[in-house]
Amino acid sequence: MMRLIGHDKAKSLTTLLTGLGLGLLLAASPALAKTLDTAYGEVSVEGQPERVVTLYEGALDTAVSAGVMPLAAIATRGGDDVARYLRDRVQGIDIVGTARETNIEAVVAQRPDIILASPRLPEAQYRLLSQIAPTLVPDVPAFSEGAWKQEARFFAKALGREAPVEAALEAVAARAAALREEMENTPTASLARWMPQGALLMSPKLFSTGLLRTSGFTVQGDENVPAGRPHSDPLSLENLSLIDADWLFLATLNAEGDDALAAAMSSPAFARLEAVKNDHVVPVDGQLWTSASGPLAAEAILDDITAALP
Repeated sequence: MMRLIGHDKAKSLTTLLTGLGLGLLLAASPALAKTLDTAYGEVSVEGQPERVVTLYEGALDTAVSAGVMPLAAIATRGGDDVARYLRDRVQGIDIVGTARETNIEAVVAQRPDIILASPRLPEAQYRLLSQIAPTLVPDVPAFSEGAWKQEARFFAKALGREAPVEAALEAVAARAAALREEMENTPTASLARWMPQGALLMSPKLFSTGLLRTSGFTVQGDENVPAGRPHSDPLSLENLSLIDADWLFLATLNAEGDDALAAAMSSPAFARLEAVKNDHVVPVDGQLWTSASGPLAAEAILDDITAALP
């Protein structure tokens, strides 16, 4: 059963950790340790950790990019496994929670050397996780320019694997620049995720929409997505014109989203969109485009963009 790591669970979970003999780790040798500035202060990590648990999709992606096979990860949004684009690379990985809940006993059982967590990890959860192993939370503002690159470099340093991750980031930048040079004019683009309750217009400040922009698109949506949020409220069929653009990238997370999109595509409102009339609608994987981040996700998104363009 999934257990939420909240303040009200602190006492019982701390007792569990103490009973298993997994209290705070001894300080690492100064000669072998590196210190990272995190969202919750300085954290020391010894050498190259071998037993790695990731509680954030961007951390899993970066670890695999760095040549590290984590012991465990969280399930992607809308699913019960890691995102589809990563499954072949991490076959057999244990699932120890979701973005909202963590199974603390399952994390303890992994006996990790290090835990890589989300920049949005609440402090109460951090305090508990840090009793299991050094817990690394990047201090990166949400929706800031290049946030995913800052996170990737942070996780790479924690793992002692900066070189392969930096090479991966440089490769992504080179591919995006090449696409931008080939782009005619500067077409507009929107990314929407289709849910049973309707379409969600995704923010231009996200990881994937940032890649659209660096690839040569002008990404729409700023005026329709509230500040500090990843997407708009669900749109009715009557308001679908808000997602229209030269190119429309449509994401779904699972079968329910697929069904909802299929129903919407049969409507007159959908048919009136300019992107539909010009055959510039690109179906994409929502687990990748609206949930993931990291160098491998970036490469997969650039693959989709390349395949869509004439």
